[in-house]
Amino acid sequence: MGSQVLETGAYPAAFEAFEKALFPSSLAWTAPLRRASMDAFRALGFPTTRDEEWRYTSVAPIAALPYGVSPRPLNGAGARGADPAAPLVPDGAVRLVFVNGHFAADRSHAVGVPAGAVVTSLAAALESHRPLVEPHLGRLADSRHHAFTALNTAFMTDGAFVHVPPGMALPSPVYLVFISSPGSGANASHTRNLIVAGDGAQVSLVEVHTGAGAAAGFTNAVTEIVVGGAASVEHCRIGHESERSYHVSTLQAELARSAAFTSHSFALGGAIVRHDVNAVLAGDGADATLNGLYVLGGAQHVDHHTTIDHASPNGSSRELYKGVLDGRSRGVFDGKIIVRPDAQKTDARQVNRNLILSEEALVDSKPQLEIRADDVRCTHAATIGQLDPEMLFYLRSRAVDEAEARGMLMHAFVSDVVSRVKHESVRASLESLLAAKLGARGGGRTA
Repeated sequence: MGSQVLETGAYPAAFEAFEKALFPSSLAWTAPLRRASMDAFRALGFPTTRDEEWRYTSVAPIAALPYGVSPRPLNGAGARGADPAAPLVPDGAVRLVFVNGHFAADRSHAVGVPAGAVVTSLAAALESHRPLVEPHLGRLADSRHHAFTALNTAFMTDGAFVHVPPGMALPSPVYLVFISSPGSGANASHTRNLIVAGDGAQVSLVEVHTGAGAAAGFTNAVTEIVVGGAASVEHCRIGHESERSYHVSTLQAELARSAAFTSHSFALGGAIVRHDVNAVLAGDGADATLNGLYVLGGAQHVDHHTTIDHASPNGSSRELYKGVLDGRSRGVFDGKIIVRPDAQKTDARQVNRNLILSEEALVDSKPQLEIRADDVRCTHAATIGQLDPEMLFYLRSRAVDEAEARGMLMHAFVSDVVSRVKHESVRASLESLLAAKLGARGGGRTA
């Protein structure tokens, strides 16, 4: 239980009103799951820095906010004017768009989805595809021990549901776009995504979180991904929200026999951001890859916690997270690799590298190995450093000005993370976004 300041606040009372609205609807079958999750949240309270998993990140500003559930935007349209996600989503792409956590049909585009696959909002799936949803919803993400997951499960309003049947390969990425739009008051969204890839299926997803203007809000997102036997899932998450926003997210993936899962996480915005990325290699010969990049400035605080759980033999995992920190920003990387007693022949590698651009920036890096088997190959490494003065001198001696030289070195530092994204269109969008973000850092500004 957290301190008095960080207890559950008005959420239990808000849940009672929220639950009453569900009973007349076809969503009432989710009530037992929601109630159990709210009970767990009441018992847990918000985490505090006394909790080992949260020792570097205080959620007091989030707990103190009077957030409930964002009202549904009129006509589903939400944000007016230019679409803040447009630079990241190609024209004609299959996309589901959500504004303040609610599905915006007029902004979405699901043309071209192969017959047999389902790409729709979770709210619609709870009504129309219950047999596909019910076996998986809430099974992977742990509401019993994680307060924000419990809160999300209790209040989940909408999100994406993607179901790819066995043997099917979707030809292009599916974009899941979440827009925070300013309204009459503070808004919060508890979005829930469920991705199910059947045996031998292939799918790529791009999850984009952005904001209209300088919107301040709280996003509490949970994504559950089921990767069937010999299936392949690539998930790319791009966080480019207002630097006044708060964001907590959990991604939980489960891999069956010979399955392959790749996660790319790009954290470029937000005031306080916490990302948990967890993969359980439940089947023999499963393979997981976790890549991440955080580029921070000002007073931003971004905390990444990752867990790769090797629960079966012959699994492999690769993890690379990099950070660029400027101003008074703070980055946290807490990565854990677990090798269970039966997970012999595991091959796991983990690396975290950080580039510090200012005297006030701070990073806490905590790579961990928990090995309970004896026939494994596991390594981890972490580095924290600054731009190489010799390389800067070399470039300056060849008529490259200081700002451009700094930018070249930073681009070289981050490029190997971006290059690991499979789809060229996604890489191009990220390159453009990072060029603008790193351009400010190249000039030596630390604000």
